[in-house]
Parts: sequence; C-alpha cells; structure tokens
Amino acid sequence: MLDNRINKHIKFEPLEATVAATEEESVILAEKLTQVAIPLSVLLQALNLAKHDKAAAFRYADQYLNNIKKSKWVIIKTA
Repeated sequence: MLDNRINKHIKFEPLEATVAATEEESVILAEKLTQVAIPLSVLLQALNLAKHDKAAAFRYADQYLNNIKKSKWVIIKTA
C-alpha cells in the first residue's frame, strides 16, 4: 500500500512485465527475419532476446528490417 502511494506521489508509471516468447512465436520471429538475407548473428540475437522479452525481440527485428529497407541495395537480375 505504501508503494502505491509513493508511486502516485512521484507519478511513476507501472512497468510492463516482460513475457518470454513461446516456441511458436520464436518460429514466427525467425520466419520474419529470414525473408531477407541477414547475418546469422542478427537472427541469433533476436531469438536470444525472445527467450526473455518477446516484445523487445520483435522490435529488434522490425528495426533491423527497417534499416535494411532504408539502405540502398543494388539488385542484379540475370537473364
């Protein structure tokens, strides 16, 4: 009870609880990242994050994929 009064007085927002990703969610994360060519270290980092915090893992994946889209790629098509 005292903690709640202190939090209201100081105006802290309650922290969100982190939730680990399920195996199915980890597979979805891996599929999302492997739609493009990425370094293995990026995939492993995202899966490692997912063990502890699935929201952070998906944010990490989205940020990485957005950075790839922003960079200039040259695509060479063969006939």
